[in-house]
Amino acid sequence: MTTRELDAAGITDPLLRDAYAHCRRLNARHGKTYFLATRLLPVERRPAVHALYGFARRADDLVDDPGPGRSTADCARALDALQRCLEEGLRGGETTEPVVRALAHTAAVYGIDHRHFTDFMASMRSDLTVTDYPTYDDLRRYVHGSAAVMGLEMLPVLGTVVPQEEAAPYAAALGVAFQLTNFLRDVGEDLDRGRIYLPADLLAAHGVDRALLRWSRDTGHRDPRITAAMAAAADLTHGVYREAEPGLALLDPVSRPCIRTAFVLYRAILDAVRDDGYAVLHRRSVVSRSRRVATACGGLARVAAARIAARRPAVRRDGVSPRPQEETS
Repeated sequence: MTTRELDAAGITDPLLRDAYAHCRRLNARHGKTYFLATRLLPVERRPAVHALYGFARRADDLVDDPGPGRSTADCARALDALQRCLEEGLRGGETTEPVVRALAHTAAVYGIDHRHFTDFMASMRSDLTVTDYPTYDDLRRYVHGSAAVMGLEMLPVLGTVVPQEEAAPYAAALGVAFQLTNFLRDVGEDLDRGRIYLPADLLAAHGVDRALLRWSRDTGHRDPRITAAMAAAADLTHGVYREAEPGLALLDPVSRPCIRTAFVLYRAILDAVRDDGYAVLHRRSVVSRSRRVATACGGLARVAAARIAARRPAVRRDGVSPRPQEETS
């Protein structure tokens, strides 16, 4: 966390500054696409975003990267401990967990509904025992807690030009779109952890099951049925991006460049997967550095335009300002 960001956010307590810095490091290391987009936010709002995603990364790591020799029971106990720290921190108590310290401060400053954090932890806990999802409806119930709530948590930080409840469905959909993109990109890695996040009925429609995925992953051989199933998963995800896109215009204009950049870069992962022939069981598809830089530069231009236009009363976190002219992309 840069001193400039912390000073702009009015964060002066040394322990709290260290906690936010810890969250920023987690995001820089693990969430390169979203970290890049966050750089386009007004400087005073960046620490809050790092706190939200830093906590999410900490919980996710307890489930996905528990360390050698740690059992499911060990992971459950670690999640229980984090849950207790979270509840205490949200009540205003002391905690030794830096991600909780930063998260609790952000939740208090921006008035974020604590239910979102409870729902998130429930989804993290389900990862310890649930290994597949029969239908898309089943998967959507999981991603409500693991992804949709992230969009909802972000809304008070980003600001809106309409009542937040009007923008909420689009924010939730965008969180889901990002997660579905990750599921498709990481299908091989998730399979190695024993999990399949693509709906079983979607796979079965193309003649694909866990055994076929495992065979392909282990042997390196391709199968046209798998290719067709991955293409269908990409089509499904594109549909969620279309569902989320109208919400970009409902955000505070100075926040839109960040979220639009994340939108473009995450959706571009689907293009990279397609260009790789849907070989997600064998390699991770990535967006080229040149495309990331070009998209970020476009975002910087939008930031400059938004800041010029923002020389008017700021959008209230809990209120509505006049709806400005919609951003062009």
